[in-house]
Amino acid sequence: KNQKQSFHEVPVVVVIVLNSIDPYMKTADMTSASAVEDLSNAVAEVAIDVDEELKLLLSVGEECQTENELRELLLLHKQKSDTSKFRLYDGFEPSGRMHIAQGVFKARNVNKCTRAGGVFVFWVADWFALMNDKMGGDLEKIQIVGQYLMEVWKAAGMILKQQEQEVVVFLWASEEITKHATKYWPQMIDIARRFNITRVKKCCQIMGRLEGGLTAAQILYPLMQCTDVFFLNANICQLGVDQRKVNMLAREYCGFVKQRTRPPIILSHHMLYGLKEGQAKMSKSDADSAIFMEDSSEEVRRKIMAAYCPTTTPPVVVQEKEPQDEQQEQDAGKSSLQLIKDELKNPCLDYVKNIILNDDPTAKTTFTAAGITYNKFEDVKDAFLTGLMSEVELKEGLINELNALLEPVRYHFTHNEHAKELLSQVQQFKKEAATTTDSSSSEFRRLDLVSFKVIPANCAVVFVPFPTATPTLQLAMDTIAQIFQAASQQVLPIVLFLSDWSAMVQNACAAEEKVIQSFYDVFICCIKSLLLSSNTNAISMEKNVIIVRQSEAILKDPSNYWISVINVGRHFMLDEVMGEKMKDSDAVGRVIARLMRVADVLALNPSAVYFPAVINGNNDDAFVEKTLIEKYLSLPSVLKSFEKESAPLLVNVLPFSPLVLQQERELEAHVTENDEYYLMDDPKVHGKSKMKKAFCQPGNVDFCPAISILSAFQYHLKFSVKNESENASSSNCAITIHRSLENGGDVEYTTPAELVADFSDGSMHPGDLKGAAANLMVSVLEQLSESIKNDPEANKGAKALKAFEKKKQKSKK
Repeated sequence: KNQKQSFHEVPVVVVIVLNSIDPYMKTADMTSASAVEDLSNAVAEVAIDVDEELKLLLSVGEECQTENELRELLLLHKQKSDTSKFRLYDGFEPSGRMHIAQGVFKARNVNKCTRAGGVFVFWVADWFALMNDKMGGDLEKIQIVGQYLMEVWKAAGMILKQQEQEVVVFLWASEEITKHATKYWPQMIDIARRFNITRVKKCCQIMGRLEGGLTAAQILYPLMQCTDVFFLNANICQLGVDQRKVNMLAREYCGFVKQRTRPPIILSHHMLYGLKEGQAKMSKSDADSAIFMEDSSEEVRRKIMAAYCPTTTPPVVVQEKEPQDEQQEQDAGKSSLQLIKDELKNPCLDYVKNIILNDDPTAKTTFTAAGITYNKFEDVKDAFLTGLMSEVELKEGLINELNALLEPVRYHFTHNEHAKELLSQVQQFKKEAATTTDSSSSEFRRLDLVSFKVIPANCAVVFVPFPTATPTLQLAMDTIAQIFQAASQQVLPIVLFLSDWSAMVQNACAAEEKVIQSFYDVFICCIKSLLLSSNTNAISMEKNVIIVRQSEAILKDPSNYWISVINVGRHFMLDEVMGEKMKDSDAVGRVIARLMRVADVLALNPSAVYFPAVINGNNDDAFVEKTLIEKYLSLPSVLKSFEKESAPLLVNVLPFSPLVLQQERELEAHVTENDEYYLMDDPKVHGKSKMKKAFCQPGNVDFCPAISILSAFQYHLKFSVKNESENASSSNCAITIHRSLENGGDVEYTTPAELVADFSDGSMHPGDLKGAAANLMVSVLEQLSESIKNDPEANKGAKALKAFEKKKQKSKK
């Protein structure tokens, strides 16, 4: 009360200061008058500093999410030390031009933030400019433009150092992302797996797009911008109002991750109107929509004199809505660019308020028009709207003020040799860009695993299925079917590709890296074991198969890999990548994984790719991925880069046989634990117990698990049965089923068709058939169990999968 503080602020300040002087509380008698007085003084001192800093920061933004969190952040850094700095960030893509909002307006806002005790980090998005083919896709030119923009800010009065300490930091995305790829990309993947497509679509205002008509790449940009926030350890996102939705995505993400308790604070600055009527914001592509930092005094006069400058609110024109309006894309997000209601939308008054007077509580700014000097914007607006100031007088005053602000910039680029050289280079780049209309000449970028000697040229590719905690024998046998198909076509060697990062982005095994690794350890062990047991001699795992892990491959050249992912996304519309079955409510990670699959094939440059066949509409991912790969790798620019006449051979491979043991149940309650299929790590006793429960209706050959299993393992894999029993034996891949004389005696089948015919007409009893299949599965599971036991990594992996599944089932209860 003595310090004239508002009542609601006192409890917050007291609690935090008490925490900061906790050692003093333990040694002093806090009931004494002197101690209470000392505490009161400490509270007052901190509160005054924080209130001033808070007011300064709030003057930057049209919106703050949230003010209480911002106050808490300031107090926290006061507790640490007087020199403790919080971090703010904004990003910019070097594109060659800087309008006055990005120049003067931003410089003033940055100065406010650093005076309030922050370090401002500029994320120079040169890597993103490269992806968007700015400056012809020449990274060196893009970086020169970035340096030019930095010089503009220096000349515009941005303070880069305080007391010899850097308070403004410029970080180049190309350097930082490449240097810290193992941190950046897993972070992006983790963000992507947390949100559905609908939520990410809402962020696409950052590119001036409505939710309809998006390319697949435009889904990636918000995810990467959200990643930037955490990669840069930003406490405050100090960007424009147009970026608030993706910044809110970053706050929502914090609700998913336990290790980060403080969500980033959003401090969104105002978006200045364009100078033309109806322009919700400035446009770098329209030179007359804004004053640019390099504009001459004559250009400033011409643009301001022609600027839209109403004195009354324009009438609302109601137009009939047309489906798929061509103007929708241009109008995307305009309704939410201005958080403060302003029906007048006068850009000249907007310039006076935000560029000239600028609402800086620590600086006295004035505006002079018609010989009258104003200190408050409200007075300028009232004078103009009431007719005391004419439009010409307002504009003349604005021209004088703008030229006074731009004059130091013009002087700097005239007299500073380094700045003059940068400007000359940028102007030359613009001339070159104006005369170049062919974008196909830009470099085709991709990860090249052949040049890195990870794989030989012209190999075959089989993609290992995405991980699951309960790996079935069906997955292994389907993969072996694809391997056999490649071997039969003499396409060798064969790459077994482990898509671990794609698995993470789709939230496979809850994206737990160790669990995903455990799946691959068990899977590869079982594939090796089954191939060794085969009498086909079609393939040697050691000689003909190369195992490639996606994450390790990507990190050979992460920049070019992710550029290829984004380029694929730019080519395809989002709806095309989603396909017919994916919905907006599905995880956005599925979209990212499909783009990555195309980029993986670009990296491998194979002669053939083998996919599991789509049966009864199942495996939609494989169908869509195959379609995307076929279309993209048939593009002339891609074929030219690969020096090929056609895309690689894309082959759909049917499974040997479906290995499901039960018919589809209508109710989940009817499903008992893992009785529908055999698992790779099932104990051998399950060979009989699961087969005993398996469906086997007499005469039903449309769905007969026993026949399917005998066909897959004996006829296709030619599995060598080591432990024969009295029920069945194998010789040269034929099965002899032992029966009593009264039941017809022993019978040998050399083809599946013979067995199907006998079971169909009743000649083979279900009990005898299931007995043969059970003994075969006992042998298969015994061998797999022994292989897993003898492989330390697979043995550890099998235990980890079981523990994960147990934990998952427990969490459902």
